[in-house]
Amino acid sequence: MTTIKDIAEKAGVSTATISYVLNNKGKISEETRGRVLKIVNEMNYRRNSIAKSLRTSKTNTIGIIAEDITVFNTSSIIDGINKFVEEKGFHLILTNLRLNQRLGLNYSDIKSCISEISESIEVLLSRQIEGIIYIGVHPRDVTGIIRKINKPVVYTYCYTSRDDYCVSYDDKLAAYEITDYFLKMGHKKIAVISGPVDSLATSERIQGYKEALRNSNLSYKHDYIVSGEWDFESGVRAFKKILSKHKTPPTAIFAMNDLMAAGAIEAAFSFDYSIPDDFSIIGFDNREFSGFYRPRITTMSLPLNEMGRKSAEILTDVINGKKVSKKSYKIKCRLIKRDSVKKIKSR
Repeated sequence: MTTIKDIAEKAGVSTATISYVLNNKGKISEETRGRVLKIVNEMNYRRNSIAKSLRTSKTNTIGIIAEDITVFNTSSIIDGINKFVEEKGFHLILTNLRLNQRLGLNYSDIKSCISEISESIEVLLSRQIEGIIYIGVHPRDVTGIIRKINKPVVYTYCYTSRDDYCVSYDDKLAAYEITDYFLKMGHKKIAVISGPVDSLATSERIQGYKEALRNSNLSYKHDYIVSGEWDFESGVRAFKKILSKHKTPPTAIFAMNDLMAAGAIEAAFSFDYSIPDDFSIIGFDNREFSGFYRPRITTMSLPLNEMGRKSAEILTDVINGKKVSKKSYKIKCRLIKRDSVKKIKSR
């Protein structure tokens, strides 16, 4: 097995110099650093991370607790975490709670799974992790889901009411931008297919929708909002309800996720309406199918990879004793303009 001493002898430098290069410390010239790293690769040297952790009491290992890796948002968040920690020399241990498979869309039952979450934490702590990133499957309050531990925890795609580190996206701004885009395309009668009324995402998106209307001197109409359940069928039902409520229906519909947008499109087709000629529709989440649907669905893309990177950045900074400027971060979403919106003459 190749040792630091072997590399030092071949490079003609001290073992201390090799250590400085490998740990990115000390004032080492770029020429020496490059030469040492080349020899390290040539000799296929691998550092003994276990021995290092015993010397420094640091394992450079982060635990991830994912509520469910099969949910659309999770893999991109994990990918963002992974890319960042690789750059910083950290390792990951992943735990999948499979909560979506256990609970379905009944997110409020999360506290019934506290025992499983506690077991996962014990396993991670036994592996000497230095911090945890907790990834939710829905933006909802998970306060108390992780008991107090002597390790930093960052929550993403969920939030807590305590003073915890949380990384999310800006629902209110995203909804504002969707509504503003409709307005710029000439639409003034804009209906909403919302999520459940007790959802924080629903509440914040409604706020953004209302604010955009106010800023365009348009009044908010309560009966333009129909609640759904985040699934395809509720999009179908909501579209039919919107039609039944209004003699002169709206020209645009903001569906708060792509599944409900797809349901609304299918319902429109069943009444022989055309999208976007008769109704313009915008979804939310930028699910993979939205780019292949007919028409391709205009939607809001979530900054999932960036959320993963930011979560990892905060956690590694805390682990390394660096000052983190704030506890809560919201990252901007991005509107993906496709074929389901048509510009009309204002009326």
